[in-house]
Amino acid sequence: MIVAVVGPTATGKSDLALDLAQALSDGAPAEVVNADAFQLYRGMDVGTAKVPPAERRGVVHHQLDVLDPDQDASVARYQEAARADLDAIAARGARAVVVGGSGLYVRALLDHLDFPGTDPDVRARLEQRAQDEGRRALHAELAELDPAAAASIGPLNTRRIVRALEVIEITGAPYTANLPRQEYVRPAVQIGLDCDRATLDARVAGRVDRMWDAGLVDEVRRLASPAQGGTGPGLGVTAARAVGYAEVLRWFAGELTETEARDAVVANTRRLARKQMGWFGRDPRVRWLDAGSATLREDALAVVRAADAGDLAAPDDAPVRRSLGS
Repeated sequence: MIVAVVGPTATGKSDLALDLAQALSDGAPAEVVNADAFQLYRGMDVGTAKVPPAERRGVVHHQLDVLDPDQDASVARYQEAARADLDAIAARGARAVVVGGSGLYVRALLDHLDFPGTDPDVRARLEQRAQDEGRRALHAELAELDPAAAASIGPLNTRRIVRALEVIEITGAPYTANLPRQEYVRPAVQIGLDCDRATLDARVAGRVDRMWDAGLVDEVRRLASPAQGGTGPGLGVTAARAVGYAEVLRWFAGELTETEARDAVVANTRRLARKQMGWFGRDPRVRWLDAGSATLREDALAVVRAADAGDLAAPDDAPVRRSLGS
């Protein structure tokens, strides 16, 4: 049974994952698999709140520091590599503890989720048709081939209409057949850390203060290229979008003052937390626990033991989480 610790940023997921990894090391030491998109990058440590090696309590971690900052992350590549880690962990008779707040990465690792390829020629032809015939004509064609996809996408999103038609042509199957299903590829239990808005906002502000004091600005400068205002090899498109890095880069570019950049990191981290809660909150399989509970470790272990025994309540009977907006 894979254990996944999910939820919004700044709720203490990494600490709980380490607690569980240590407590669940029965036959063999449990191992952690990262599911945070930006912790994949080498050198992006302070701004991603990556647990330093000296603080990992001897627990083996996977999918950390596997990309250079100038590389673009790929969910499909992550899925292949991280699932290989799960296979190897299982072969060692150990428990895998997945931890992260990147919802798509968690789904790609745990759920049935396929990534159809692309065909530049097919896409170019469809994009040209969108220009010549109009997106509504393509949407009408999509409605004939896959009504559910057409209803979901709507007639105004040209990019997604083209992608849906591309997938249908490449795979010969409806576009919706390739969408993620809330169905685990192997037994798993997800533990979500919940937090009311006021508490989470305070946690976020404190985290940003600690990151600033720990050298976030120097870290961005070491990674950014001279053209980006730094002295390093450069941040790629994906890495440069990370909260904390994007705002500091704007400060380097003269678009913000230091104070404005710091305030923007706080605001954007709070926005990210709400987005993450929305993503995980839509999954009825997540078992939500109070991130501030004095018995969090014991509560989480109780969820795992119930899942191991097959006694976990059905999603409809599980405790209802608080709204992040409360």
